[in-house]
Amino acid sequence: MMSCSLAPQRPGMPARQISASSFAEEFDAARNQLNKLDFEQEQNHDQEHEDESPMASPSLSSSDSLTSEEPSPLGSDNGDDDVTPFTPMVDPDNDNVADDFAFAFDIDGVLVRGGKPIPEAIEAMKVLNGENEFGIKVPYIFLTNGGGKFESERCANLSRQLDMTVSEGQLICGHTPMRELSSRYRDCSVLVVGGEGETCRLVAESYGFHDVITPGDILKANASTAPFRRLTPAEHAASRDLLFSSRRRHRRPEVVRKLSDIVVFAVFVFADSHDWASDLQIILDIAQSRGGRLETRSETFDKGPPIYFSHSDVVWSAAHEHVRLGMGALRKMVETVFEETTSGRKLVTHAFGKPQVGTFEFAERLLRQWRAEKHGLPFGILPCGRSQGPKTVYFVGDTPESDVKGTNAMDEKSGREGTEWYSILVKTGVYQEGTEPRYRPRKLVGNVLDAVHHGIRREMARKRTATEGRLLPLDVDGFKKMGEGRMPEVVE
Repeated sequence: MMSCSLAPQRPGMPARQISASSFAEEFDAARNQLNKLDFEQEQNHDQEHEDESPMASPSLSSSDSLTSEEPSPLGSDNGDDDVTPFTPMVDPDNDNVADDFAFAFDIDGVLVRGGKPIPEAIEAMKVLNGENEFGIKVPYIFLTNGGGKFESERCANLSRQLDMTVSEGQLICGHTPMRELSSRYRDCSVLVVGGEGETCRLVAESYGFHDVITPGDILKANASTAPFRRLTPAEHAASRDLLFSSRRRHRRPEVVRKLSDIVVFAVFVFADSHDWASDLQIILDIAQSRGGRLETRSETFDKGPPIYFSHSDVVWSAAHEHVRLGMGALRKMVETVFEETTSGRKLVTHAFGKPQVGTFEFAERLLRQWRAEKHGLPFGILPCGRSQGPKTVYFVGDTPESDVKGTNAMDEKSGREGTEWYSILVKTGVYQEGTEPRYRPRKLVGNVLDAVHHGIRREMARKRTATEGRLLPLDVDGFKKMGEGRMPEVVE
């Protein structure tokens, strides 16, 4: 891996200050506490099950298999073992909270479409918050491949759309796990692509990336980089100057007189591109460069820096009646055009987000933290050595290729002794009713309210079965049709 100290770097803006209530600090506390409680126990369990499922995935997916020598992209480089004290902020009205199951939701196509709430979404949240026939509250979180905003801003938007309060401790965006790589590239120049205006740069800086370059910065320094793209006056003013006289950074002098003085050590596509042509050109330029040095070309085309996408969804559900192209389409374009322009050489890129198992593991940790903080549920180690958490997580999504595939893969990796991840597919987004989903869910329903009712009633039926000591009849046809494989479905 390239080292940041090998080449001089341009001066960067000071790291953006983060409030004490930010998601970054909240998740740090959760992650440190969880690592202390269950890392050693779960490490052995994961090793036992990592090869059981053909759908099992690493923390990142790649366009080609990673070598066994390559370290985990999410591995910690700072060796920081300090543990932030954990103090639950328990809701005082928690007399009747479901302690053995929870929900996780995709957002676009499940709760929201085109910026407006899907009609049944508000009612579904009310049901989870206690307005149901059983009078119970059910913990839940949100796991979306969307991004391009601060987690706090996405929470504010979702709160307004669903007419409720959504906490940063409940939400994971597609680029949220990228924060784990900030220690590796903290003092390196990185290219951040996507989103509107300067927002993704600011998000990256809040994660701990100190030297963030955007495509706009490169176009400002050399307008001929993308011959059919011209920055607007506002874009030109917002973009930073890469070329300047001598300045001092990290206690060493530095002079950047031309773009080739700058080395990009990694490319991060945080959100969907707003200008595919110029972003594609700049990403390819860096992929074909000599070690990430701008405006250079490698003779072998294998010296470029790693390229990370926050997710790999080719399509997503927007306001239009038909699905729209997403970041996964840009990823495929980058790989395909690279191959076409390098005489057939393959480009390996990496993706976070769903359906990667690492993203679901990230979500399970957040969910355990949220249950403890919000609902006062147990947060520790059981006598058997497993972490305390829900026995079942119902994941509700609209995309078979990401939501269903990832949930089923996570369930396979968890094994029968771990948390059951139960996939529910709705018909309000990407999935087209009447078609056979490429990856079969455990349950297919009309909308998110149907999904919530199904999960709660399934749990109540299981409780009655356990209490009465008898088995309910199985819906065998539905069992086979929908691919139920781990837990028999019960009917009332």
